[in-house]
Amino acid sequence: MKFFTDYTNLVLIAVALISGGLLLWPSIARRGRGGVSAPEAIQLINRRNASVIDVRPAAEYSKGHLPAARNFEISELQAKIGQIAKNKSNPVLLVCQTGQQSQKASQIVSDAGYAEVHVLQGGLDAWQKAGMPVVKQGAVK
Repeated sequence: MKFFTDYTNLVLIAVALISGGLLLWPSIARRGRGGVSAPEAIQLINRRNASVIDVRPAAEYSKGHLPAARNFEISELQAKIGQIAKNKSNPVLLVCQTGQQSQKASQIVSDAGYAEVHVLQGGLDAWQKAGMPVVKQGAVK
């Protein structure tokens, strides 16, 4: 018990707890955010073979979308939910213009039994601001 009464030991314990909390903070904060950044989305697509679903209207989709994206408008998402991925344990990345519609769509996809549903934080706008490629009518820009 003498260990806990020594002032130096208490300071070291406090420093260890605070630094541990600061190391965990990014992962804790990410959960509340409800989305993944553009670099995290690339890792999901390239390393984990995520299905990329763009939930914007077809007219917006044709103006520019992620290279691997397929278009399922949010209004028809419920009817086409089985076409998203063959394996429901594979990650699904939902994309819209700003991230708002994708948040709504994530509930539909999760309720359909897909185990890992992600939303591109900031949507296509954030993707383009990060300098990531966008496909416009068959050409990568």
